Amino acid sequence: MIEFLEKVSGFVWGPPLLVLIVGTGIYLTLRLGFVQIFALPTALINAFSRKKQDKLSEGDISHYEALTTQMSATIGTGNIVGVATAVIAGGPGAVFWMWIMAVFGMATKYAEAVLAVKYRVKDARGEMAGGPMYYLERGLNAKWLAILFAIFGSIAAFGIGNMVQTNAVAAAAENSFSIPGWVTGIILTIITAIVILGGIKSIGRVTAFFVPIMAVFYLAGGLIIMILNFDLVPTTVSTILTDAFTAEAVGGGILGTVIRYGVARGIFSNEAGLGSAPIAAAAAKTDYPGRQGLVSMTQVFIDTIIVCSITGITIVMADLHQTGIAGGALTGESFGTFLGTPGIYIVSIATILFAYSTLIGWSYYGEKCFNYLFKSPKAVSIYRFVWVAVVFVGAVTVIDIVWLFADIFNALMAIPNLIGLLGLSGVVAYETKRFLKVAKEEKEAEKRAKAS
Repeated sequence: MIEFLEKVSGFVWGPPLLVLIVGTGIYLTLRLGFVQIFALPTALINAFSRKKQDKLSEGDISHYEALTTQMSATIGTGNIVGVATAVIAGGPGAVFWMWIMAVFGMATKYAEAVLAVKYRVKDARGEMAGGPMYYLERGLNAKWLAILFAIFGSIAAFGIGNMVQTNAVAAAAENSFSIPGWVTGIILTIITAIVILGGIKSIGRVTAFFVPIMAVFYLAGGLIIMILNFDLVPTTVSTILTDAFTAEAVGGGILGTVIRYGVARGIFSNEAGLGSAPIAAAAAKTDYPGRQGLVSMTQVFIDTIIVCSITGITIVMADLHQTGIAGGALTGESFGTFLGTPGIYIVSIATILFAYSTLIGWSYYGEKCFNYLFKSPKAVSIYRFVWVAVVFVGAVTVIDIVWLFADIFNALMAIPNLIGLLGLSGVVAYETKRFLKVAKEEKEAEKRAKAS
């Protein structure tokens, strides 16, 4: 079964899908006039400010809470394990192609959020509901694609968002602190229930507090390594750039080895194109779809350009990627090379925090997909209780096969979502033009107010 699933996963995540994801990002970048470049400074300011507009606009949570909910789902094991596997399989140059993927992925994430807000609705609970399911049905008039996405999303959430994450937490807790898996499972089950049974408002409050702390904790460890070993940084960056353009990188079929692993793991980390993050974006209190679009795209910048870079540069600096050390252990050993045992503990604690945050964020994604299929408050309650129960199962079970199922269903989510993004790109372009005009008027009004 594992061999069969590996073949299926390799097929669905093959060059055609990777080309489609990257191609969509490039197309949206060109059509939107490189919005992710010229509007990034404004987007970062808006993402971390609590404006009056948040209180006056329709929605369930603030821009900031929507962003941290997205970040909670994406800043996960991919930032530690995914980057390590990319460097092992593709070499140091894979880090560069993760950066390139992130630049175009920001345009994709922006478009997803714009459409999520544009076509969102209020569900039976009175909460905002949006995402690919709704813009496929209400925007593209393709309900069958919406149903497929919701099915794939509901199932994928239990894999990549639940069992994979709880297993990573249990493994890190046992390896570093000798805590048995069943103990970790019980603790995770209780604290997860407390958070997610309260719905998106509870999730938003927790992620708004929790996500910045865990990100800063990990980034601080990486920055200390770079500062103490600053003489190695220029050489490391040079190695990454040189390796990115080797014959192996640009050869080997449609996508070379280095490019393929860099792109694939970049997608795994920031989820641009999968269609998961716009589900949280739809809950934001916002007056214009474009405003939330700018906020949402900063998640890719933070996730890949900042957090993944810390991992990738540290791994290449340590130069242990050809020693046979696998996955997250490579990241831990790389941190340990420069900081000793504390470095290994930093990675272990970060793995626990990152994985738990993903568990919280993806619970909301899966719930909204399930709610779209059954449109019943009772169905949502059932989903939440099942989710909590599966948390314990993931912590005490060997789940290699779950990783493969998760990979497959993530790819299946991406296909209908990308069709929706391409088909509705004209709507995204219109909403972008409309919002940028408003943003310009707002800035001019602020200047006049200051002058007076």
